[in-house]
Amino acid sequence: MARPGRHFLQIPGPTNVPDRVLRAMDLPTIDHRGPEFRALGRRVLDGVKTVFQTESAVFIYPASGTGAWEAALINTLSPGDRVLMYETGHFATLWKTLAERLGLVPEFIEGDWRGGADPQAIEERLRQDTAGEIKAVCVVHNETSTGSASRIDEVRQAIDAAGHPALYMVDTISSLASIDYRHDAWGVDVTVGGSQKGLMLPPGLSFNAVSEKALEASKTAGLPRAYWSWDEMQGPNAEGMFPYTPATNLLYGLAEAIDMLHEEGLENVFARHQRHGEATRRAVQAWGLEVLCRNPRHYSGSLTAVLMPEGHDADRFRKVVLESFDMSLGNGLTKLAGRVFRIGHLGDFNDLMLAGTLSGVEMGLERAGAPYRRGGVQAALDYLSSQEQSEATTKAA
Repeated sequence: MARPGRHFLQIPGPTNVPDRVLRAMDLPTIDHRGPEFRALGRRVLDGVKTVFQTESAVFIYPASGTGAWEAALINTLSPGDRVLMYETGHFATLWKTLAERLGLVPEFIEGDWRGGADPQAIEERLRQDTAGEIKAVCVVHNETSTGSASRIDEVRQAIDAAGHPALYMVDTISSLASIDYRHDAWGVDVTVGGSQKGLMLPPGLSFNAVSEKALEASKTAGLPRAYWSWDEMQGPNAEGMFPYTPATNLLYGLAEAIDMLHEEGLENVFARHQRHGEATRRAVQAWGLEVLCRNPRHYSGSLTAVLMPEGHDADRFRKVVLESFDMSLGNGLTKLAGRVFRIGHLGDFNDLMLAGTLSGVEMGLERAGAPYRRGGVQAALDYLSSQEQSEATTKAA
């Protein structure tokens, strides 16, 4: 059945793809060994470094973020290596499972899925590792399943305070180009990213930003690698080329997305996401519901996970919202199945879209018969208005 108006895709990724990116991708396929592609390759390989805020190499794969997870591990580690990871939620758990399947020995610091990684716990464990058996520390920057963002700079400080030589790896799949992230300044060795969230692209591209320390580790790493090998990438990338057929039209879209991010300004992009995250949390609190993330220092600008009241199923609520208002909300994953719904507010997203999203949630709570207080949308609008007035006053001064 045809439905009037646009579908509201408010899951935490894939996100809405802006028309400019769609039009950029709507070009004829070109010779991926020719000079026209070489220019495109150089443009995206150089441009994407600015998003990671790095001077180091960034390798681009035709893959989902899972492929980039695997590439990060197999290029730097050997069978039986110990890896320290932190249980921030579903995706940290999946990364751990992948590490186990590769023949690594991950050690999970237990978390309650309601906050980011604890730097102190990481430091304490590294101090105990006097023999240097732990070869890497892996942290998810923004846990998409919970809406909790870890303090990556503070984890770096913890590793340094312990005096430990482990590589530092970070997953930025749902934070890149949404939440401030600094690969070089924060001393990260491998950063994992994906195209389908803050970069405003369809799924299909993944990234490894790689430090010199990580490249050096790759020379002696013993896990089998072929398709994911950084060595295979380095030579062709220097000329703007790839060792195999690249996702040409997605790269056209990536080039346009990078331009859009810089036209807005990365600082403004990060501030916009923070503003929308805060407005959403104020709506949730006004409804009398609970934000899953307990620690305000770990609040996410990309998404908000909301606990449903006891005795009310989050998936039934999401079904009501989808059928009544043509809006998709994120579901709860594994431990959180049926307990939370997730509101994505990242990527190509503005104040009016947020107002529409929150209106759909508030109307959905009413229609689903969930206990709540009215006024969440107004609380968000009041906050957005106050921020607009504050910005206007600052500019006038």
